[in-house]
Amino acid sequence: MDPMDIVGKTKEDASLPKATMTKIIKEMLPPDVRVARDAQDLLIECCVEFINLISSESNDVCNRGDKKTIAPEHVLKALEVLGFGEYIEEVYTAYEQHKLETMQDSVKSGKWNNVADMTEEQALAEQQRMFAEARARMNSGVAIPPKQALEPEALAPAPAPAEVPEISKTNETSV
Repeated sequence: MDPMDIVGKTKEDASLPKATMTKIIKEMLPPDVRVARDAQDLLIECCVEFINLISSESNDVCNRGDKKTIAPEHVLKALEVLGFGEYIEEVYTAYEQHKLETMQDSVKSGKWNNVADMTEEQALAEQQRMFAEARARMNSGVAIPPKQALEPEALAPAPAPAEVPEISKTNETSV
């Protein structure tokens, strides 16, 4: 790989942390297996190249879909296109696990306003309240006051706005 293969970056800028990668390599092998430094460096280079390959193909998939942001489904499709379809299920499982861990970290840091203290029923009621509030804003431009207790009938879809009669266009001439 040429040092300037990656747009505007040198080879050193586009690497992975050696200590982290070495730890991952060692965790994947039996304890009695040693890995030469050159082999570790080669594995790290392979990982960087793999990431570049997946990133490039994900970008192509994203562009073909007329999107501007690479989403997880673009990465999964890139894996399939590049012949790594057998890993999609495992990658998706890892992604779902990451989302759960990230959400739990957000809850612990207080970003979810005490969601961790809610029962499942309370969380569902809060979700329904937020849906109803969004629906009301969208349909009538009037927001439901925050934290307002909603009865089940209040969670029903809002009625469709009244139809405005069509104004007929007549050609009136002025004298």
